[in-house]
Amino acid sequence: MKKILSLIAVLLLMPGCAISYKFNGASIDYSTTHSISIADFPNMAALVYPPLSNDLSEGIRDLFARQTRLEILRKNGDLELEGEITGYDIAQMAIAADSYASETKLTITVRVRFTNNKKPEESFEKTYTAFQTFDANKLLTDVQDELCATMITEIAENIYNDTVAKW
Repeated sequence: MKKILSLIAVLLLMPGCAISYKFNGASIDYSTTHSISIADFPNMAALVYPPLSNDLSEGIRDLFARQTRLEILRKNGDLELEGEITGYDIAQMAIAADSYASETKLTITVRVRFTNNKKPEESFEKTYTAFQTFDANKLLTDVQDELCATMITEIAENIYNDTVAKW
């Protein structure tokens, strides 16, 4: 009887137990690398959405501030991130039965230059792109804040992964 009660107790408690892994750790040697400078990312795209430059720059800074112990600087860090927004494009996608577009695709493209002043061989230049689709019956002005927030998060995470997480 004791064994059955013990088994029932274990089974009831098991759903409350969980092992959680969070893959946000960076491959940073904090004994030699103390700071990262993240410059503003100017919008050089042909189509300009005014808040995008600031939102992207702050999104990247926020991610590095949350995920690392690096001091965030505007310039002259042990690690340096700079670049520019090179594309903010809208394209018609899926065509419905009535020959009109049923979806529209919004794409953001960002060119990034990463300089590792402690390990120059890890420095690189790379282009990041993210896109979101939305119903063609909606106006871009109605959905672009939400879409841009999603794409900024994706681009910032990809930059983070390529620079300090080394995934």
